[in-house]
Amino acid sequence: MTRPQTTLLLLPALLMLVLVFAAPLGWFFVQTLLRDPDAGPLWPQIVSVVTSRAVLQAIVTTNWISLLVTATVLVLGYPVAYYLANRSGVRFTLVIFCIVVPYFTSIIVRTYSWMVLLGTDGLINDALVWMGIIQTPLKLLYNQFAIVIGMTYVLLPYMVLTLYAAMKSIDTNLLRAARGMGASGPMTFFRIYLPLSLHGVISGALIVFILSIGFFITPALMGGPSDVMIAMLIERSVEITLDWSSAAVMSLLLLAVTLVLYAIYYRLTDIRRLMGA
Repeated sequence: MTRPQTTLLLLPALLMLVLVFAAPLGWFFVQTLLRDPDAGPLWPQIVSVVTSRAVLQAIVTTNWISLLVTATVLVLGYPVAYYLANRSGVRFTLVIFCIVVPYFTSIIVRTYSWMVLLGTDGLINDALVWMGIIQTPLKLLYNQFAIVIGMTYVLLPYMVLTLYAAMKSIDTNLLRAARGMGASGPMTFFRIYLPLSLHGVISGALIVFILSIGFFITPALMGGPSDVMIAMLIERSVEITLDWSSAAVMSLLLLAVTLVLYAIYYRLTDIRRLMGA
């Protein structure tokens, strides 16, 4: 198949992307930022919104929570991906089933499930009180801890599957050669396996971080009043204060950060290598 024929096959998907994503997004920014007579000049408006205390605090909170979630997902996901890359048969199927099936469950259902577990009268607190470990229920919900737990559970499959693809592309002959040369297990891992899987770590971390900075449902349901992320601030500007200009500026900022991170991801990630080619 020639290149022009391949391009023609992509035209329907590109047209749909323009119609349902690019065009509405561009129209929203134009209508809100350039045609609002009460908004004033564009640049001072952008500076005023970005430098406001609420937005700066939301940016700091968003980045801090996203970093915590990314680190937690990496710590939990790397051993699982390593296990999957070195197993087959029933054990592989069982673990991949536990990773993938929750991914197809509604994010609201998964979030409410964690709220049931972490609540004051939830299963975790009830179990700890019953075992005599604590006397009064712990405050496990409506704080950053709950947000990190909920987001980690939702985003874990992205990290595991990315790392698994990277680890499956590693030539196991290199590991056998290292052991044959007398290298210990930890030395083989840190000197050979970890560096060879580092591109998967970077790719998975960027994917999780990009998804984290735009998260809304889990922080809104499981976070406290002070745990306002940028997506929640955008929703409040649109639904409560009806400040569409500020919402457009924050949306534009979030979109710009996402595109920059995606450009870094595209530059650092070898897609063919992740797919095992």
